[in-house]
Amino acid sequence: MTKKDAAAQVDDAALLGAAQVRELAERLEVRPTKQWGQNFVVDANTVRKIVRVAGVGPKDVVVEVGPGLGSLTLALLPVVKHVTAVEVDPRLAGALEETVRSLQPDNADKLRLVAADALTVTKLPGPDPTALVANLPYNISVPVVLSFLQHFPSIDRVLVMVQLEVAERLAAEPGSKVYGVPSLKAAWYADVELAGRVGRNVFWPAPNVDSGLVSLRRRKPPKTTASREDVFRCIDAAFLQRRKSLRGALASWAGSPDAAEQALVAAGIDPRTRGEQLDITAFSRIAEARPVGVEPAQPRARRRGHSS
Repeated sequence: MTKKDAAAQVDDAALLGAAQVRELAERLEVRPTKQWGQNFVVDANTVRKIVRVAGVGPKDVVVEVGPGLGSLTLALLPVVKHVTAVEVDPRLAGALEETVRSLQPDNADKLRLVAADALTVTKLPGPDPTALVANLPYNISVPVVLSFLQHFPSIDRVLVMVQLEVAERLAAEPGSKVYGVPSLKAAWYADVELAGRVGRNVFWPAPNVDSGLVSLRRRKPPKTTASREDVFRCIDAAFLQRRKSLRGALASWAGSPDAAEQALVAAGIDPRTRGEQLDITAFSRIAEARPVGVEPAQPRARRRGHSS
């Protein structure tokens, strides 16, 4: 049986439909909140598609962030070896295992629940995850993806559903208007691509924006003597004032405009270049060339959900 066939064979009776999602939410007295970005998937075909596009199968250990009422969890369990679900809402966390036992009793032993904020998770109970598959709130989507790629090197595939704007930023190529910090930091870990679009009508409540599927396939980071932290600081500095040339944008990071120009020339980069024109390999070269003895300034993070 292929992975595609396995995903397709998850029967509707073993999944949550729109009426069941609403009934379950009412019983748990759960009202979807903006605070946690809760929009529950109510369409069986959508969760099947997520599982299919993720490419997971019987050997995979999947970590799912924000399982909510369990729509995607129930689509994953029949297909994969194990699901570790990370849920911050205590009411939803408490009900998920009961929902699985009710609809898929034969798969209940394949689920492990972690009641925690995904942004604080640095360790998970075994077995080690091989994939991250999730429907993520837009305001934490980029930090969650980057954190899990950093802390769990066993994850070699990621398929997440996020706000379409965030999906496009993650998958953007150099030169694009939406290319920036999320694009570059994701590219440190993986090859990234936009894997599909999802309409608003598959959610309850329906959000004000469309969603997108983002696929990340882990690969080795660029060869560099600079640390990941050094490269990321360089990226942050370059996009704090993205309209400036890198000579000006990296002045604080390098110690002065002249020092920034020196580092850029050493890296083979024209100092008049702007950050949005460079890929992750180029930023790695710049980080390598930062003058010795200069501590890069820590730029203040912009308060936007898609930035990291």
